[in-house]
Amino acid sequence: MTLAEEFKSRNFSIYAQWTGVVCIFLCFALGISNIFNPPLVIPFSIVCLIYAPVILFLEVPLLLRICPTSPKFDAFIRKFETNYLRAALYLGMSVIQWVSIWAKATSLIAAAIVLLFAAIFYGLAGVKGQAFQGSKTLGGQGVAQMII
Repeated sequence: MTLAEEFKSRNFSIYAQWTGVVCIFLCFALGISNIFNPPLVIPFSIVCLIYAPVILFLEVPLLLRICPTSPKFDAFIRKFETNYLRAALYLGMSVIQWVSIWAKATSLIAAAIVLLFAAIFYGLAGVKGQAFQGSKTLGGQGVAQMII
């Protein structure tokens, strides 16, 4: 299945997975750029920086096979196999970034918005009863098993 066919499939988990990929870059860039803000924003920017590799390993399952990670980290990432659990994870990450407004309104709001969109897409996939379907482009659906 090509990338265009994946988007035409109307499976919200595919949309959520690609929104998660956008979150990787956004969280990394905004985490770095907001480290130089007032002291109350720094913890939120560090948390946003931590989100980037977590989302990377969550959304690109191929990396769990080829990167040396700890068994605890692998077990943590593998807990989020269903759409509802991924929606809850993204919603939690989004809420934490929304709380950063309390310290100062910064560009971390953009990360909060995109994380919320990913949560909504995973939630819609769960509500519609769509099974989690990983994008082949990102190493899902048998690509990771071919490496073994």
